[in-house]
Amino acid sequence: MQALASPACSAAAYKPVTAQRTLAQPALGLQSNKRRCIYREYHELIPYQQAWLWQKDLVAERCSGHEPAEDALLLLQHPPVYTLGAGSTTDHLRFDPASPPHPLHRTERGGEVTYHGPGQLVLYPIMNLKMHMQDLHWYLRSLEEVVIRALENVSGLKGERIKGCTGVWVNNEKVAAVGVRAQKWVTYHGVAVNVTTDLQPFQNIVPCGISGRGVTSVKQLAVHEGASDEELMHEYQFGLLDAFAEVFNVELVHCIHL
Repeated sequence: MQALASPACSAAAYKPVTAQRTLAQPALGLQSNKRRCIYREYHELIPYQQAWLWQKDLVAERCSGHEPAEDALLLLQHPPVYTLGAGSTTDHLRFDPASPPHPLHRTERGGEVTYHGPGQLVLYPIMNLKMHMQDLHWYLRSLEEVVIRALENVSGLKGERIKGCTGVWVNNEKVAAVGVRAQKWVTYHGVAVNVTTDLQPFQNIVPCGISGRGVTSVKQLAVHEGASDEELMHEYQFGLLDAFAEVFNVELVHCIHL
């Protein structure tokens, strides 16, 4: 995989606009003093194993002793897939793990089983926490804050945390799951937000190992009557990028090629 490198990236800082979303050019001669974070969003479905490999390559580059100056962020969707955390139990699967209804992968991230699929936006930040705060609890809460702000800004929804549980909830149902890993304080894995996701596959698991609580999506919450799935996904792509840049105080720089 080619590195996410500055020559392949636009010099434009990300800036939101309410009508037609574009990348705005900064004024000539002005440079941001914020830490740079190069990013790419994908409109096609990216197989889980491919995105997993990209993340590990990006982490390895930043742990090699020749660390790129920038953080990185991938924003994408997966085909249907179940993933288990490093210490997950299979007790939360409602199917035979030898014959899953969708591919099943055990990963290095924290947390229990979850589902990824079309209509769910996944953010994979590759961040050097030495340049932010060397505290994984702070990082987890910051990822939750990204989702909470996006829900408020795009939909007027009040996302909440539940004590003792990781993720974001609306009306006591989970709308975003968080699971991360760090190597030498460089993060990977991330946060998944149900925007227009088909929720049926969640019935095959105990999501995140938490029984007695439901899973929801922005679409199911019916706050955007008349909006197409495509429009809703588009708004949340930008809403999440806006919130990410704000919460982590970074300058997002669009990258064309990986």
